[in-house]
Amino acid sequence: MNPNNTPGQPLPVSRIGLGTMRFADAPDLRRGATAPIWHAPTDRDDLVSLVRRAVELGVDHFDTADAYALGEGERLLAKALGTADVTIATKVGVARPSPAEWVPVGRPAYLRQQIEASLRRLGRESIDLLYLHRVDPDVPVEDQVGALKQALDEGKVRRIGLSEVDVATLDRAHAVAPLAAVQNLYNYAARDHDPVLRRTAELGIAFVPFFPVSPGDAVAGSPVPSVARETGATSTQVQLAWLLRRGAHVLPIPGTTVAGHLAENVAAADLDLSADQLARLDGWTPAAAGA
Repeated sequence: MNPNNTPGQPLPVSRIGLGTMRFADAPDLRRGATAPIWHAPTDRDDLVSLVRRAVELGVDHFDTADAYALGEGERLLAKALGTADVTIATKVGVARPSPAEWVPVGRPAYLRQQIEASLRRLGRESIDLLYLHRVDPDVPVEDQVGALKQALDEGKVRRIGLSEVDVATLDRAHAVAPLAAVQNLYNYAARDHDPVLRRTAELGIAFVPFFPVSPGDAVAGSPVPSVARETGATSTQVQLAWLLRRGAHVLPIPGTTVAGHLAENVAAADLDLSADQLARLDGWTPAAAGA
């Protein structure tokens, strides 16, 4: 078990992982909400080195998806990590007919095919953690999770999870097969999924926030800047440290392609927040601030 684990943590991984969605295209094309995430990265060797640096820093939880650059994200992690004893999470269930389209496709036959393709790209005998990337509204969630369960039963997958779901969907899926993780958008200024965070804690399921760091303007009126000054930390580190204290089951996966930011993110796991600082951070809500 990773030494960065905490008691009660449901997944044996480092508290802070690495999201690799932006490991695609040219550096000047991978920023912003409309980034295509379409082609293999032009700086592939640099990103491979970054992933290996993450391992040196103690990171053993890496997140990708078959939809990221049409599988190139999986291939990059396979090259960078080889047979290293780490957890690689990937996702199936989203088709990419064009750079601007992310289309949920939950037909069981399609999901099973994508699992096979991901296994080949990752070069592993089984997938450590497999998410249903998005729930297809046109297919019963039980059938979609059933396809993942089949792969679990066949030994092709070790753990399964869901991404971007509400509590009702989580409960329906968990009745079909035991879930190991739920990955939802969640950060200091975006807490719509508080009910899911609480429900996953009740069920002993990991809650994996993606986009776990709010942009500076979203927290400008919050206690984050002052707590950062008091601790000598950055705003990013304060937000990640706050997330970690939302529960032992919370395992954020901040994404970065910059070595300095990677080290900054990892160091947030060691940031101590006082009871007063936590109270001030908890007392601010996006709704109260008009966010």
